[in-house]
Amino acid sequence: MKALIYGAGPLGSLYAGRLHLAGVEVTLLARGQRLADLRQHGVVLEDAFSGSRETYPVPVVEQLGENDPYDLILVVMRKDQSKDILPTLANNRYAHTILFLQNNPAGFAEYIKALGAERVMAGFPSSGGERNGPVMRVMPMDMVPMPVGEVDGRITDRTRQVAALLKRTGKKVEIRQDMDAWLVSHVPAVGVFAGLYAADLDAGRYARTPDAMLLGVRLREESLKAQAAAGIPISPAGFKLLPWIPEPLAVAMLRGMAGTEFFQVGVLGHSRAAAAEMAHILQEYRQRVAPGGMPTPMLDRALEHIKGTRPPLPEGSSQMAMNWRGVWVMGAALLSFIAFIRYRRR
Repeated sequence: MKALIYGAGPLGSLYAGRLHLAGVEVTLLARGQRLADLRQHGVVLEDAFSGSRETYPVPVVEQLGENDPYDLILVVMRKDQSKDILPTLANNRYAHTILFLQNNPAGFAEYIKALGAERVMAGFPSSGGERNGPVMRVMPMDMVPMPVGEVDGRITDRTRQVAALLKRTGKKVEIRQDMDAWLVSHVPAVGVFAGLYAADLDAGRYARTPDAMLLGVRLREESLKAQAAAGIPISPAGFKLLPWIPEPLAVAMLRGMAGTEFFQVGVLGHSRAAAAEMAHILQEYRQRVAPGGMPTPMLDRALEHIKGTRPPLPEGSSQMAMNWRGVWVMGAALLSFIAFIRYRRR
């Protein structure tokens, strides 16, 4: 199978390098300085945790032509940028499968209209990274499974073939029949970090500002409720439990995470590079859940911070009252369980 990866950022480069290593005939499309870096250095990947580097001589091109004979195109680009390449993708006569690996809460209608339903697949790269000149610092491949699937929910021979190809990168791949619901649900999951923009994209300031962390926690809670009200399934089903995490515990978890290398690369690095994408997907999410009629004030407030129309919170701000009810409920449940165990032992 001959594959083209459209998008030469950290994740596009990661999959290009690993497919090349697996013996797949893969080409990477890049432009400008990134194209020049690739021609001079090759694909240079640095493990964000260990610091080890790998270099792959992946072939690069500057454009996709009408008669370029690719079997598969992986679009590894931000959602707010991919609309511009749809005419180019549509003009290519050979690629019968175009897999979009990106955030996308809006659904697939625009892609289907431009390309035809039979050509479109959806997925999510399930990794993170950041640029450092010609070097792409990336998260390990085995941290989180990659979901992929057909837009109509069927599992076909093509689905299995694409999944098998992606597994050759060392990534665990999960074939899903609910990619639309999964991609919609993923927005609240990443939206919990939107409070970073309220802390001026400073991890230390974020960890010291309870209101910034609580903003993201409440954004997640209200968004999942709005999604359910709009009749959009929450997927994976475990996400339904997220609003039940007591706010003090959720904030403590975010505070602890803020000092990790995972947070620095996978969350903070991406947030700095992709503010426009975050604003775009939150706006698309808001439009998608609007038919349910539930307000999303925390999402609206986060958008203002992302766009810069609302200034960052003062460092240490704790004006939002924390809801401790969940802690008391968990404490009462724990005490009841201990009492039950003691009773059974008598």
